[in-house]
Amino acid sequence: MPKTFPATEILPATGILDARQRPLRDLRISVTDRCNFRCVYCMPREVFGHDYAFLDRAEILSFEEIERVARIGASLGVRKVRLTGGEPLLRRGIEGLVARLAAIRTPDGAPLDLALTTNGSALALKAEALKAAGLNRVTVSLDSLDDERFRAVNDVRFPVRRVLEGIAAAEAAGLTPVKINTVLKRGVNDDEIVPLAERFRWSGHPLRFIEYMDVGATNGWSLDEVVPSTEVLRRIDEAHPLQPVDRTQPGETAQRWRYADGAGEIGVISSVTAAFCGDCTRARVSAEGRLFTCLFASQGFDLRALLRSGADDGEIAAALRGLWSRRDDRYSELRGRETVPAGGRGAGSRTRTRIEMSYIGG
Repeated sequence: MPKTFPATEILPATGILDARQRPLRDLRISVTDRCNFRCVYCMPREVFGHDYAFLDRAEILSFEEIERVARIGASLGVRKVRLTGGEPLLRRGIEGLVARLAAIRTPDGAPLDLALTTNGSALALKAEALKAAGLNRVTVSLDSLDDERFRAVNDVRFPVRRVLEGIAAAEAAGLTPVKINTVLKRGVNDDEIVPLAERFRWSGHPLRFIEYMDVGATNGWSLDEVVPSTEVLRRIDEAHPLQPVDRTQPGETAQRWRYADGAGEIGVISSVTAAFCGDCTRARVSAEGRLFTCLFASQGFDLRALLRSGADDGEIAAALRGLWSRRDDRYSELRGRETVPAGGRGAGSRTRTRIEMSYIGG
């Protein structure tokens, strides 16, 4: 049997740095590859149709295995765990997993910072239980306030009203701040930049606009569909003046701005036009236990095989330490040469294989 440790016992603290001196601090764990939406930029229906072969239950990591990965990660410097999918609230008993993760302590005795990213479809039903289990906060994807457009984007006719109800339920439960993520796509929802900003001004919910990214190969990504963050900021600033906000910690993906009149803040995630690889502290684990050191990676490390081989925690920690110490990923910084050919429409994005957003959880 593999050697394990109770939640109150921690392996020796051995924070690690990669080849570019970036520490491992954030672990994003996908708990399912399934989603009840078919968003056109993530899981287009023509690819993820009724006959698509999702993972069998035995293939995905159990809650015990996820807990073990998080605990070993904490011994190596992980301080934040984010649960993703697919849609994580589709995983039965997700509250039990949150409770397991909430019991983990870092070498200095602190709890992990636990977050979850969701499409909001089940949030109104789950918010209180998630908070009671120990979840700190949620991030909700919301790409439009217009009901017909929202239904078209999610491609399952799900009404925007129910997502807004989920946001309200999360706030009432104390899963705050509730962050709102909007993926912008030119000609689809870029006309809603200011209306979205105005909807969440004074709400206490930071709104973050994300540049449409070339993750995977199924979303038909094209550079001319990207709305640059500079344009987003300009449009909002013209309506409601903005002031820059300093980052609170290294590795933050969003550039933050506050409203000059005190109405709250927004953020922009410029993964295409202003890469932030230089201080990336994130590793990602897919639902069936492959560990990736970059969102745009071509392949991952088979962590599940190691977990189920009888390896003890020390052996797994050593494997992760070696993997991270060799990490040299900086795909977004190289994108200009590798992904977006001069004068092209993103054809260069096919020069390397990349995992799908829905598979790795963003």
